[in-house]
Amino acid sequence: MLQAPTLSALHGIRHAFFTRAGGVSEGVYASLNGGIGSRDKAANVAENRTRMARAFDVSPENFLTAYQVHSPDVVIAEQSWNADARPRADAIVTRIPRLGIAVTTADCGPVLFADARARVVGAAHAGWRGALLGVIEAAIGGMEKLGADRAHIVAAIGPMIRQPNYEVGPDLVEKFLGDDEDNARFFAPARRDGHAMFDLAAYIAARLASAGIREIEDLDRCTYADPSHFFSYRRSQHRGETDYGRHVNAIALVD
Repeated sequence: MLQAPTLSALHGIRHAFFTRAGGVSEGVYASLNGGIGSRDKAANVAENRTRMARAFDVSPENFLTAYQVHSPDVVIAEQSWNADARPRADAIVTRIPRLGIAVTTADCGPVLFADARARVVGAAHAGWRGALLGVIEAAIGGMEKLGADRAHIVAAIGPMIRQPNYEVGPDLVEKFLGDDEDNARFFAPARRDGHAMFDLAAYIAARLASAGIREIEDLDRCTYADPSHFFSYRRSQHRGETDYGRHVNAIALVD
């Protein structure tokens, strides 16, 4: 698993950006696939998530993810929930110790948040749609409802698809420019006319900064470019694979 030094330096906070290594899944899911929604064997996914929970030092039943729908919706976790009763949301926040909250990704941007003073943590799944709709701000707002102060929140951006590998069509460019013309700075020319290379990580960082987050760390790792360490939805599409694995990106309060 990968860790952000800024979060690691905080007392009473544990976090992890899990890679694809260390699990039991096979084939396109090899090996630490944490995707409940994938077509991997359910027993393998359960074992993988149990391994992650144990490495994270929380019980498997307290290792929580939501049913992600590329929304700006946030849920406050006050107790564990069953996998088949996951709330539909793309951000989770909590102030309950040893309740691991996590988001799953396979090119989208995972963002982990912590206010060590208020003892509140959060996790957001920020693909282009969720980021544009405001999932970053929703996660911060959810943390504030639990007593966090955005001036004290540290945010870490994990592995995701990076600009050199993220070609998008004119429709997506138009959505972002229609929201704010200044978003043009996040797009670079692509080889195909009308297409562009999108810098999702920089866009997420800009949204965080605009929301008042002062300490932002980006691990600067590309899921598409590094198949030995990461799953990638887009890479699986380019290879003609039938499915793909999902990473888990988690954070928790500890004693």
